[in-house]
Order: sequence, then structure tokens, then C-alpha cells
Amino acid sequence: MVEISIIIPTYNEEKYIGKTLESIKRQDYKDIEVILADSNSTDATRGIARRRYSKVRLVVKRERGVGIACNAAARTAKGRLLMFLDADTSITRGLLRAYIKAFADGNVVAATGPIVPLESAKKSVKIGYKIVSVYLVKAFMKIGKPSTISSNLMVRRSTFLKLKGFNTKMNTYYDWDLSNRLKDIGKIVFVDGAVAKTSVRRIEKWGMARYFAFHAGNVIKYNLFHEPEQNYEPIR
Repeated sequence: MVEISIIIPTYNEEKYIGKTLESIKRQDYKDIEVILADSNSTDATRGIARRRYSKVRLVVKRERGVGIACNAAARTAKGRLLMFLDADTSITRGLLRAYIKAFADGNVVAATGPIVPLESAKKSVKIGYKIVSVYLVKAFMKIGKPSTISSNLMVRRSTFLKLKGFNTKMNTYYDWDLSNRLKDIGKIVFVDGAVAKTSVRRIEKWGMARYFAFHAGNVIKYNLFHEPEQNYEPIR
């Protein structure tokens, strides 16, 4: 048994997976296992993962979907806690230890933290990330509508499995959906010291206006109709 199982959903992420795994190796907390929840990648993702992190465990699903892959990995995980991390996201040193401290409270069932740009980005992009991943997340928590983001999320494994994990019928906002089910079981907290750095590749391709318009509209769709957008094109 280990304390934390880090689950990374992947599909053709050869450009980023190496950096993500290197950031895990730099952590000052070592009681972990790493599981690649791979949707049958056709590039070098799995090979790079094995070279960069020799102990990585692979769970490969032919059926594509982040929720499907993550749920399958969670069922095989040995950790008391599950850390969900995107393949294009690096974690800052000390993130895992910051989360461990938060889970010392037995009432905490899930935790999330700030997400900042991985690459150098314009000041407007940095401000946008802070508004979305810090201020809005905290605001939604205060009004009883938690909105954790699965690129930087830790959950108790027992609770995740009890809820049957992510809703695999949702291609977006499956993490928000999980949050709304988790809040009925225990506390969801924001950990300021658990900072993750994620790629701005979608903003670079879509542009700021389209990116934030999409998510603003999706917030409305999810909260009013519980039917988030299903079409979310992969950006590689």
C-alpha cells in the first residue's frame, strides 16, 4: 500500500508527459505510485513514460475518454488518496506534502489548488488563470457549489469509488459533477500551497476570447441544465 496514487490520463501526449513525470520525481513526498491512464495512445507517450519514470504503471483502455481511463486506473490504485493530474501539467515541489496536511482533517474528502500557466504567457493570461482557478473556485466553494478542476485534484480513494468516480457520459465538467456529489459526503478544501502549472496550448490555439466564452457558457449549461458541452476538440 502507498499513501498517494497519482493518476494521469493520456492520449498522444508525447510532447508533455516527460516533463510531467519529472515534476513528480522532484517532489519531497515519496510515498506514491504513478499510474498512466492511457486511452490507447498511438504515439510515443507510453514509451517516454517508462523511460522517464521506470516504476510507472500503465492502465490502457481502448475506449477513449478521460473519465473512463481515470475510473479504470482508480479501481487498480493502491493509494489511500488519489491525485488526478493532466498530462500537460507539472506540479510544484511540495504540492503533495501540502495536500497531505489538508487531509489530516478526517472530514476532508477532496482538495484542489491553484493552476498557473506552464509556459511563459501574457499578463492577461496569467490574470485569467488566477481568476478562474483561484478566485472563482473559492467563490463557488463559499456558496456551496464546489467546482474543482481535475488537472489538480486530490480525492480520498474510498469516497471516489463509493461515488463510482467520474461521470463517463460527460466529456467536459465531469470534475465539477464529481465535486457536487462529493460535497454531500464531506469537506472540499482549497490548498493555496498546492500549485500546478498547466499548458496554455488551448488558449494559444483558440485565443483568450473563445476560451473564456466557451467556459462561461459551459458553466451556465452545467448549472442550469446539468448538460455540459460534449464537443471539446483535442489540442495536441
